[in-house]
Amino acid sequence: MAPKADSPETAELVELFKKIGLTQSKAAEAAKSPKSAATLKGIIQSHDLVSKNLDEKQAVLLAALAVQGSKLGDAERSYAVSAILDGRLKTTDQVSEAVKYLDVHPLPVDSADFDKSTGVGFSITPEELVARVKEYVASSAYTGWNNLGAAIGGLKATDLRWANALELKNAVESAFLEKFGAKGTAKPKGKEPKREVAESSTASPEPAASASSSRSVFSEGFLGHLHKVGENPQIHPHLREQHLAATKSIVHTRFPPEPNGFLHIGHSKAIFVNFGYAAYNNGHCYLRYDDTNPEAEEGRYFESILETVRWLGFEPWKITYSSDYFDKLYELAVELIRRDKGYICHCTAEEIYANRGGDERGPRKACIHRSRPVAESLAEFEKMKNGAYQPGQAILRMKQDLESGNTMMWDLVAYRVLNTPHHRTHDKWKIYPTYDFTHCLCDSFENITHSLCTTEFIASRESYEWLCDALEVYKPRQSEYGRLNLTGTIMSKRKILQLVKEGYVRDWDDPRMYTLIALRRRGVPPGAILSFVSTLGVSTAASNIQAVRFEQAIRQYLEGSVSRLLMVLRPVKVTIENLPEDFLLWLEKPLHPKVPELGSSKVPLTRTIYIDADDFRLEDSKDYFRLAPGKTVGLFQAPWPITHVSHQTDAATGQVVEIICRAENEGAPKKPKAFIQWVAEHRPSGSPVIVDETRIFHQLFKSENPSAAVPDFKADINPNSLEIVKGAMVEVGFWSLAKKAYADAKAEGKKRTEEALKNSAEAAVPVVKGAPTHEHDDTPKATSEQLIGKEVIRFQGLRVAYFAVDKEAKLACLEEGVEAGRRDGDYLVLNRIVSLKEDSGKTA
Repeated sequence: MAPKADSPETAELVELFKKIGLTQSKAAEAAKSPKSAATLKGIIQSHDLVSKNLDEKQAVLLAALAVQGSKLGDAERSYAVSAILDGRLKTTDQVSEAVKYLDVHPLPVDSADFDKSTGVGFSITPEELVARVKEYVASSAYTGWNNLGAAIGGLKATDLRWANALELKNAVESAFLEKFGAKGTAKPKGKEPKREVAESSTASPEPAASASSSRSVFSEGFLGHLHKVGENPQIHPHLREQHLAATKSIVHTRFPPEPNGFLHIGHSKAIFVNFGYAAYNNGHCYLRYDDTNPEAEEGRYFESILETVRWLGFEPWKITYSSDYFDKLYELAVELIRRDKGYICHCTAEEIYANRGGDERGPRKACIHRSRPVAESLAEFEKMKNGAYQPGQAILRMKQDLESGNTMMWDLVAYRVLNTPHHRTHDKWKIYPTYDFTHCLCDSFENITHSLCTTEFIASRESYEWLCDALEVYKPRQSEYGRLNLTGTIMSKRKILQLVKEGYVRDWDDPRMYTLIALRRRGVPPGAILSFVSTLGVSTAASNIQAVRFEQAIRQYLEGSVSRLLMVLRPVKVTIENLPEDFLLWLEKPLHPKVPELGSSKVPLTRTIYIDADDFRLEDSKDYFRLAPGKTVGLFQAPWPITHVSHQTDAATGQVVEIICRAENEGAPKKPKAFIQWVAEHRPSGSPVIVDETRIFHQLFKSENPSAAVPDFKADINPNSLEIVKGAMVEVGFWSLAKKAYADAKAEGKKRTEEALKNSAEAAVPVVKGAPTHEHDDTPKATSEQLIGKEVIRFQGLRVAYFAVDKEAKLACLEEGVEAGRRDGDYLVLNRIVSLKEDSGKTA
């Protein structure tokens, strides 16, 4: 049995701990836990610390070691004690790191490695700290003050974690002030170079950066070793000269999605790489819709792609379409035939497959049409264009190299017949170019300096370059990087469409999915996605990351950037019997204990409050510190704790429906062992805020590889992936937080829209001299201001999870001129973004 707080045994421990330098209060705190107190007593006795005349700082470190290192072996713990006594470990952070190190590195210890891992010998002057932080912030992809917490967290992943915490925070704020201006008044950086954060993640496929360096994914590694503008070889010197004149030696990249579905998390890396690389080098990035397959394209996909790019914080230099160049592409197809580099083929798909070696992968043979006269192919191509053939009856193939070991050189298809109207050119065309014909030529037309794509296109590079040289046009350089894959989910558009159509998910933006619109709806901040992608680095190796790792990155991003509100998920009524009926005490609480810039909120404390059902048990136990019969527990931010007196249960279900408690508001205040969240009932102020639906999302699939399930991926679906809780309660400060977050986001969106319109006007020169124009303008119109959704209202429900408001919520107070508070017809829906680290259990 543990000694009581006022027992002789505890008094003896307190006196012993004071003898090594602890103050009365810290000695009493150290004596509270029997386990750590026994450990500290053992440390003192085995090392004869009473006689060593320690200072208070060393005593505090030893007390921290007793708490954190209670499970270490005696030898390892003694090593840590020696490191404290000889001055190598100077902070509690170092002690924590030492415990982790010794837990996995038993004696004998490599002292040099130990010192490096625990920050021993780290020294930095204030001037050096400021310089390091400025360099880090300047080379980051952070977009504003909302990234302050992420920046500090990123720096703490380097050796600067050993710097003075306050000095580090001040240095980061100074760097943000210099880069973004005063908080709340800074203009968006628009097309300012977006540099990336240090590559320090162990998930990075490249070697981890040294802890003392601040590396940029755009200046080192794969992207840092790309060719300079104009260095990509050309078949004729004049092509290079024309290219340099057109680009003015400025980097030009492009993000070229097919508008046949919604973008997913893997696309975020492509957006980050293409837009980020151009911005880092003060260049330009196109958004080019590869709209060459009218059978699969829909208007909503075009809109969503642009919305997503802007949501992630990027603005296209120009928005173009492959269809802009249909006339020019057709002319080049005719030219390809004239040069005897293309021919019309009437083979079936089965015949083409057989000619390429078939199932046996045998020798390849030329199609019977490959040697047909140029004039004949030209005439046949004209017939294709005029609608003389049905789909599958005729195709234009490139005359490449059938002896090549690369399948992408086996006479690829350049044009095919489709009888589907196009969203822009309507029924003008009966033939459409393929990706393999279109992609490289559009890159050429737009003078792309760096054609950046994922490694599945490595084999396509040869045909890409072959076609440019065959037509003697400017040849961009294609460079391939590893794609981003998340395990435990699916990315296939076809499979996602199955889930939607068969009702397994609500739509493409169902928050259980990993489409970017789904992540946005769930409440994931765009900065969290960019931060996650940047820490993975960019190399030729694929990044196969568990979904839980992604969620941890989101959690870390939110930790220092969102407000914290009192919340109870499953409320139980508590009546504090010794308070008068009209008792009312207003409490002011910080919205974040470590981020004072977020401000504070005021909450009422009354006779009737609500606590979470999980915070009360009918049967007590030694390791349970929350409310139970006869037990006392603290209320967050309240001036006194409460003690259970009695409770009432439902006769039918046996569930507790009301708890009667007593406020410990007289005499010497009791110090409880645990604190719980609560919300008060106070109708005049609108407290509590009732949440109509709280949607808690779990992994949609049960395994890390749903595609391996038998008979198909749907067999791996988790039937309990969505949990809906009705009647949760949040503190009344929610309303002012929601209104401010929404208004701030709208204002920021308006600024970004104005900046985008300005940049768009500056970039209004024709993409290609003589490029076709269309009578109608169908470029997606959504502006950054219009794209602001309710998901920008994010908060941490204290000890519960991180939440965002769902788009289905109806909140009248978000309208301009309407005061904060609930209105008739409101319907509040919250989505859980991610759980807290403590989600597995709420121990004291």
